[in-house]
Amino acid sequence: MSVNFLERDKAVARDGFFNEAIDPSLDLFDAIAQLKKEKNAIILAHYYQEPDIQDIADFIGDSLGLAQKAATTDAEVIVFAGVHFMAETAKILNPNKKVLLPDLNAGCSLSDSCPPELFQSFKARHPDHTVVTYINCSAGMKALSDIICTSSNAKAIIDSLPKDQKIIFAPDRNLGAWLKKESGRDMVLWNGACMVHELFSVEKITKLKVRHPEAKLIAHPECEEAVLRIADFIGSTSQLLSFIVNDAASSFIVATEAGILHKMQQQAPNKVLIPAPPDNACACNDCPHMKLNTLEKLYLCLKNEVPEITMDEDLRLAAKRPIDRMMEISRAAGLI
Repeated sequence: MSVNFLERDKAVARDGFFNEAIDPSLDLFDAIAQLKKEKNAIILAHYYQEPDIQDIADFIGDSLGLAQKAATTDAEVIVFAGVHFMAETAKILNPNKKVLLPDLNAGCSLSDSCPPELFQSFKARHPDHTVVTYINCSAGMKALSDIICTSSNAKAIIDSLPKDQKIIFAPDRNLGAWLKKESGRDMVLWNGACMVHELFSVEKITKLKVRHPEAKLIAHPECEEAVLRIADFIGSTSQLLSFIVNDAASSFIVATEAGILHKMQQQAPNKVLIPAPPDNACACNDCPHMKLNTLEKLYLCLKNEVPEITMDEDLRLAAKRPIDRMMEISRAAGLI
Protein backbone atom coordinates (compact mmCIF):
# COMPACT_ATOMS: atom_id res chain seq x y z
CA MET A 1 0.00 0.00 0.00
CA SER A 2 1.26 3.48 -0.82
CA VAL A 3 -0.75 5.09 1.96
CA ASN A 4 -1.46 3.76 5.40
CA PHE A 5 -2.15 4.73 8.95
CA LEU A 6 0.61 4.58 11.52
CA GLU A 7 -0.27 2.36 14.48
CA ARG A 8 -1.04 5.50 16.45
CA ASP A 9 -3.32 6.72 13.68
CA LYS A 10 -5.31 3.48 13.71
CA ALA A 11 -6.16 4.08 17.35
CA VAL A 12 -7.10 7.68 16.64
CA ALA A 13 -9.46 6.66 13.85
CA ARG A 14 -11.00 3.95 16.01
CA ASP A 15 -11.47 6.38 18.89
CA GLY A 16 -13.58 8.58 16.67
CA PHE A 17 -11.48 11.71 16.30
CA PHE A 18 -13.26 12.36 13.02
CA ASN A 19 -16.54 12.54 14.94
CA GLU A 20 -15.03 14.57 17.77
CA ALA A 21 -17.42 17.22 19.01
CA ILE A 22 -16.36 20.78 18.25
CA ASP A 23 -17.47 23.64 20.48
CA PRO A 24 -20.05 25.47 18.34
CA SER A 25 -18.77 28.80 19.68
CA LEU A 26 -15.26 28.08 18.39
CA ASP A 27 -14.13 30.36 15.58
CA LEU A 28 -12.63 27.77 13.25
CA PHE A 29 -10.75 30.33 11.19
CA ASP A 30 -8.99 31.67 14.30
CA ALA A 31 -8.44 28.18 15.73
CA ILE A 32 -6.89 26.89 12.50
CA ALA A 33 -4.69 29.99 12.22
CA GLN A 34 -3.43 29.39 15.76
CA LEU A 35 -2.73 25.70 15.11
CA LYS A 36 -0.79 26.61 11.96
CA LYS A 37 1.50 28.84 14.02
CA GLU A 38 1.95 26.25 16.77
CA LYS A 39 2.75 23.42 14.37
CA ASN A 40 4.58 25.38 11.64
CA ALA A 41 1.98 24.17 9.16
CA ILE A 42 0.64 25.34 5.82
CA ILE A 43 -2.69 24.59 4.17
CA LEU A 44 -2.86 23.76 0.48
CA ALA A 45 -6.27 23.85 -1.18
CA HIS A 46 -7.28 22.74 -4.63
CA TYR A 47 -9.52 25.02 -6.67
CA TYR A 48 -12.38 22.52 -6.23
CA GLN A 49 -12.56 22.86 -2.44
CA GLU A 50 -15.42 24.63 -0.69
CA PRO A 51 -15.06 28.44 -0.42
CA ASP A 52 -14.25 28.49 3.32
CA ILE A 53 -11.30 26.15 2.80
CA GLN A 54 -10.04 28.16 -0.17
CA ASP A 55 -10.28 31.35 1.89
CA ILE A 56 -8.23 29.97 4.77
CA ALA A 57 -5.59 28.25 2.61
CA ASP A 58 -2.04 29.55 2.28
CA PHE A 59 -1.89 28.44 -1.35
CA ILE A 60 -4.65 27.62 -3.85
CA GLY A 61 -4.02 25.93 -7.17
CA ASP A 62 -3.67 22.68 -9.12
CA SER A 63 -2.25 19.58 -7.48
CA LEU A 64 1.32 19.67 -8.83
CA GLY A 65 1.74 23.41 -8.36
CA LEU A 66 0.60 23.12 -4.76
CA ALA A 67 2.99 20.26 -3.98
CA GLN A 68 5.85 22.21 -5.56
CA LYS A 69 4.92 25.34 -3.62
CA ALA A 70 5.03 23.43 -0.35
CA ALA A 71 8.58 22.34 -1.13
CA THR A 72 9.69 25.99 -1.20
CA THR A 73 8.49 26.72 2.35
CA ASP A 74 10.03 25.86 5.70
CA ALA A 75 6.75 24.39 6.96
CA GLU A 76 7.04 21.11 8.82
CA VAL A 77 3.41 20.09 8.31
CA ILE A 78 1.36 20.18 5.10
CA VAL A 79 -2.42 19.90 5.23
CA PHE A 80 -3.58 19.11 1.71
CA ALA A 81 -7.24 19.97 1.23
CA GLY A 82 -7.77 17.99 -1.92
CA VAL A 83 -7.98 14.31 -2.75
CA HIS A 84 -5.87 11.26 -2.04
CA PHE A 85 -3.51 11.31 -5.03
CA MET A 86 -2.78 15.01 -4.49
CA ALA A 87 -1.64 14.43 -0.93
CA GLU A 88 0.49 11.53 -2.21
CA THR A 89 2.12 13.84 -4.75
CA ALA A 90 2.88 16.32 -1.97
CA LYS A 91 4.55 13.52 0.01
CA ILE A 92 6.53 12.41 -3.05
CA LEU A 93 7.98 15.91 -3.38
CA ASN A 94 8.22 16.64 0.36
CA PRO A 95 9.50 13.43 1.98
CA ASN A 96 10.70 15.14 5.16
CA LYS A 97 7.45 16.97 5.85
CA LYS A 98 4.39 15.53 7.56
CA VAL A 99 1.56 15.45 5.01
CA LEU A 100 -2.03 15.31 6.24
CA LEU A 101 -5.33 14.79 4.39
CA PRO A 102 -8.50 16.00 6.19
CA ASP A 103 -10.56 13.01 5.02
CA LEU A 104 -8.77 9.82 3.96
CA ASN A 105 -11.88 8.80 2.00
CA ALA A 106 -11.42 11.74 -0.37
CA GLY A 107 -10.47 9.63 -3.35
CA CYS A 108 -10.70 10.26 -7.08
CA SER A 109 -12.84 8.45 -9.64
CA LEU A 110 -10.19 8.97 -12.33
CA SER A 111 -7.34 7.67 -10.19
CA ASP A 112 -9.48 4.73 -9.04
CA SER A 113 -10.26 3.85 -12.67
CA CYS A 114 -6.63 2.81 -13.18
CA PRO A 115 -5.44 0.30 -10.56
CA PRO A 116 -1.65 -0.15 -10.81
CA GLU A 117 -1.83 -3.95 -10.84
CA LEU A 118 -4.16 -3.93 -13.87
CA PHE A 119 -2.17 -1.25 -15.64
CA GLN A 120 1.03 -3.23 -15.14
CA SER A 121 -0.46 -6.08 -17.21
CA PHE A 122 -1.71 -3.60 -19.81
CA LYS A 123 1.74 -2.03 -20.04
CA ALA A 124 3.37 -5.45 -20.47
CA ARG A 125 1.31 -5.97 -23.64
CA HIS A 126 2.91 -2.86 -25.16
CA PRO A 127 6.61 -3.23 -24.25
CA ASP A 128 7.88 -0.78 -26.88
CA HIS A 129 5.63 2.08 -25.72
CA THR A 130 6.57 5.08 -23.60
CA VAL A 131 4.07 5.56 -20.77
CA VAL A 132 2.88 9.15 -20.37
CA THR A 133 0.60 9.41 -17.37
CA TYR A 134 -1.66 12.23 -16.28
CA ILE A 135 -0.77 13.39 -12.76
CA ASN A 136 -4.29 12.53 -11.54
CA CYS A 137 -3.24 9.02 -10.54
CA SER A 138 -1.90 7.09 -7.58
CA ALA A 139 1.74 6.85 -6.54
CA GLY A 140 1.68 3.25 -7.73
CA MET A 141 0.66 4.39 -11.21
CA LYS A 142 3.30 7.09 -11.25
CA ALA A 143 5.92 4.47 -10.43
CA LEU A 144 4.89 2.52 -13.56
CA SER A 145 5.21 5.59 -15.77
CA ASP A 146 8.01 7.06 -17.87
CA ILE A 147 6.77 10.66 -17.82
CA ILE A 148 4.07 12.42 -15.83
CA CYS A 149 2.10 15.29 -17.35
CA THR A 150 -0.50 17.82 -16.28
CA SER A 151 -3.45 19.03 -18.32
CA SER A 152 -1.58 22.28 -19.01
CA ASN A 153 1.68 20.72 -20.25
CA ALA A 154 0.42 17.43 -21.69
CA LYS A 155 0.64 18.47 -25.34
CA ALA A 156 4.17 19.81 -24.88
CA ILE A 157 5.18 16.53 -23.25
CA ILE A 158 3.70 14.49 -26.12
CA ASP A 159 5.27 16.80 -28.73
CA SER A 160 8.70 16.40 -27.09
CA LEU A 161 8.80 12.67 -27.88
CA PRO A 162 10.19 11.40 -31.21
CA LYS A 163 7.53 11.07 -33.90
CA ASP A 164 8.15 7.35 -34.22
CA GLN A 165 7.94 6.73 -30.46
CA LYS A 166 4.88 4.68 -29.56
CA ILE A 167 2.94 6.04 -26.59
CA ILE A 168 0.53 4.77 -23.95
CA PHE A 169 -1.50 7.56 -22.38
CA ALA A 170 -3.25 6.95 -19.07
CA PRO A 171 -5.53 7.13 -17.23
CA ASP A 172 -7.96 9.68 -18.77
CA ARG A 173 -9.39 8.60 -22.13
CA ASN A 174 -11.00 12.00 -22.78
CA LEU A 175 -7.80 13.96 -22.20
CA GLY A 176 -5.98 11.31 -24.23
CA ALA A 177 -8.43 11.59 -27.14
CA TRP A 178 -8.09 15.37 -27.10
CA LEU A 179 -4.30 15.05 -27.11
CA LYS A 180 -4.44 12.64 -30.06
CA LYS A 181 -6.44 15.22 -31.99
CA GLU A 182 -4.20 18.15 -30.98
CA SER A 183 -0.87 16.39 -31.50
CA GLY A 184 -1.72 14.08 -34.39
CA ARG A 185 -0.16 11.17 -32.49
CA ASP A 186 -1.72 7.71 -32.53
CA MET A 187 -1.61 6.79 -28.85
CA VAL A 188 -2.88 3.75 -26.99
CA LEU A 189 -5.34 4.99 -24.37
CA TRP A 190 -6.25 3.51 -21.01
CA ASN A 191 -10.03 3.50 -20.56
CA GLY A 192 -10.36 5.74 -17.48
CA ALA A 193 -12.35 8.90 -16.83
CA CYS A 194 -13.36 11.52 -14.27
CA MET A 195 -16.97 11.11 -13.18
CA VAL A 196 -17.42 14.88 -12.80
CA HIS A 197 -16.25 15.82 -16.28
CA GLU A 198 -18.17 12.99 -17.95
CA LEU A 199 -21.51 14.11 -16.52
CA PHE A 200 -21.87 17.37 -18.41
CA SER A 201 -24.95 17.42 -20.63
CA VAL A 202 -24.33 18.65 -24.19
CA GLU A 203 -28.08 19.14 -24.62
CA LYS A 204 -28.35 21.35 -21.53
CA ILE A 205 -25.19 23.27 -22.41
CA THR A 206 -26.54 23.89 -25.92
CA LYS A 207 -29.77 25.28 -24.45
CA LEU A 208 -27.70 27.51 -22.15
CA LYS A 209 -25.77 28.82 -25.14
CA VAL A 210 -29.05 29.66 -26.87
CA ARG A 211 -30.25 31.57 -23.78
CA HIS A 212 -26.86 33.26 -23.35
CA PRO A 213 -25.51 33.77 -26.89
CA GLU A 214 -22.89 36.21 -25.61
CA ALA A 215 -21.40 33.65 -23.20
CA LYS A 216 -18.26 31.71 -24.12
CA LEU A 217 -18.12 28.03 -23.24
CA ILE A 218 -14.84 27.09 -21.55
CA ALA A 219 -14.06 23.45 -20.77
CA HIS A 220 -11.50 21.22 -19.14
CA PRO A 221 -9.98 18.61 -21.50
CA GLU A 222 -11.22 15.84 -19.19
CA CYS A 223 -14.68 16.56 -20.63
CA GLU A 224 -16.09 14.29 -23.32
CA GLU A 225 -15.39 15.09 -26.97
CA ALA A 226 -18.97 16.27 -27.61
CA VAL A 227 -18.51 19.07 -25.05
CA LEU A 228 -15.00 19.96 -26.23
CA ARG A 229 -16.24 20.17 -29.82
CA ILE A 230 -18.50 23.13 -28.99
CA ALA A 231 -16.15 24.84 -26.51
CA ASP A 232 -14.68 28.27 -27.23
CA PHE A 233 -11.64 27.54 -25.06
CA ILE A 234 -10.17 24.31 -23.66
CA GLY A 235 -7.62 24.33 -20.85
CA SER A 236 -6.49 23.19 -17.44
CA THR A 237 -8.13 24.59 -14.31
CA SER A 238 -5.55 27.35 -13.96
CA GLN A 239 -5.74 28.10 -17.69
CA LEU A 240 -9.53 28.42 -17.48
CA LEU A 241 -9.11 30.86 -14.60
CA SER A 242 -6.62 32.96 -16.55
CA PHE A 243 -8.84 32.93 -19.62
CA ILE A 244 -11.90 34.40 -17.93
CA VAL A 245 -9.76 37.05 -16.22
CA ASN A 246 -8.06 38.16 -19.44
CA ASP A 247 -10.68 37.55 -22.12
CA ALA A 248 -12.87 40.44 -23.30
CA ALA A 249 -16.11 38.47 -22.97
CA SER A 250 -18.36 39.39 -20.06
CA SER A 251 -19.95 35.99 -19.42
CA PHE A 252 -18.82 32.38 -19.50
CA ILE A 253 -20.33 28.91 -19.24
CA VAL A 254 -17.82 26.91 -17.21
CA ALA A 255 -17.51 23.15 -17.85
CA THR A 256 -15.40 21.91 -14.98
CA GLU A 257 -15.94 21.24 -11.28
CA ALA A 258 -17.98 24.09 -9.81
CA GLY A 259 -15.54 24.82 -6.98
CA ILE A 260 -13.38 26.88 -9.36
CA LEU A 261 -16.19 29.45 -9.66
CA HIS A 262 -15.30 30.87 -6.22
CA LYS A 263 -11.77 31.85 -7.27
CA MET A 264 -12.96 32.94 -10.71
CA GLN A 265 -15.51 35.28 -9.18
CA GLN A 266 -12.90 36.70 -6.81
CA GLN A 267 -10.47 37.42 -9.64
CA ALA A 268 -13.10 38.54 -12.17
CA PRO A 269 -15.89 40.09 -10.06
CA ASN A 270 -17.52 41.80 -13.01
CA LYS A 271 -17.82 38.66 -15.12
CA VAL A 272 -20.97 36.50 -15.23
CA LEU A 273 -20.12 32.86 -14.56
CA ILE A 274 -22.59 30.09 -15.37
CA PRO A 275 -21.81 26.53 -14.22
CA ALA A 276 -22.31 24.00 -17.01
CA PRO A 277 -25.11 21.62 -15.97
CA PRO A 278 -24.65 17.87 -15.61
CA ASP A 279 -26.95 15.23 -17.02
CA ASN A 280 -29.04 15.03 -13.84
CA ALA A 281 -31.29 17.26 -11.75
CA CYS A 282 -28.43 19.31 -10.29
CA ALA A 283 -27.64 22.86 -11.40
CA CYS A 284 -23.88 22.39 -11.25
CA ASN A 285 -21.33 19.59 -11.13
CA ASP A 286 -19.60 19.04 -7.77
CA CYS A 287 -16.99 16.36 -7.08
CA PRO A 288 -18.31 14.32 -4.13
CA HIS A 289 -14.74 13.32 -3.19
CA MET A 290 -13.41 16.88 -3.09
CA LYS A 291 -16.38 17.98 -1.06
CA LEU A 292 -15.69 15.38 1.66
CA ASN A 293 -13.21 17.87 3.08
CA THR A 294 -14.81 20.42 5.38
CA LEU A 295 -13.52 23.21 7.58
CA GLU A 296 -14.35 21.10 10.65
CA LYS A 297 -12.38 18.11 9.35
CA LEU A 298 -9.48 20.38 8.44
CA TYR A 299 -9.41 21.72 12.00
CA LEU A 300 -9.47 18.24 13.54
CA CYS A 301 -6.87 16.98 11.07
CA LEU A 302 -4.46 19.76 12.00
CA LYS A 303 -5.22 19.48 15.71
CA ASN A 304 -4.67 15.70 15.88
CA GLU A 305 -2.21 15.41 12.95
CA VAL A 306 -4.12 12.56 11.30
CA PRO A 307 -4.72 11.07 8.82
CA GLU A 308 -1.08 11.17 7.77
CA ILE A 309 0.17 10.14 4.34
CA THR A 310 3.13 7.76 4.62
CA MET A 311 4.97 6.07 1.79
CA ASP A 312 7.57 3.39 1.24
CA GLU A 313 10.79 5.11 0.15
CA ASP A 314 11.33 2.82 -2.85
CA LEU A 315 7.85 3.64 -4.10
CA ARG A 316 8.36 7.35 -3.48
CA LEU A 317 11.57 7.43 -5.49
CA ALA A 318 10.04 5.39 -8.32
CA ALA A 319 7.03 7.74 -8.42
CA LYS A 320 9.26 10.82 -8.36
CA ARG A 321 11.36 9.85 -11.38
CA PRO A 322 8.65 10.46 -14.02
CA ILE A 323 7.75 13.75 -12.31
CA ASP A 324 11.41 14.80 -12.54
CA ARG A 325 11.38 13.82 -16.22
CA MET A 326 8.32 16.02 -16.78
CA MET A 327 10.09 18.94 -15.15
CA GLU A 328 13.17 18.43 -17.35
CA ILE A 329 11.04 18.48 -20.50
CA SER A 330 9.06 21.50 -19.28
CA ARG A 331 12.25 23.45 -18.61
CA ALA A 332 13.65 22.55 -22.02
CA ALA A 333 10.40 23.69 -23.65
CA GLY A 334 10.45 26.98 -21.74
CA LEU A 335 7.26 26.18 -19.86
CA ILE A 336 8.79 26.86 -16.45
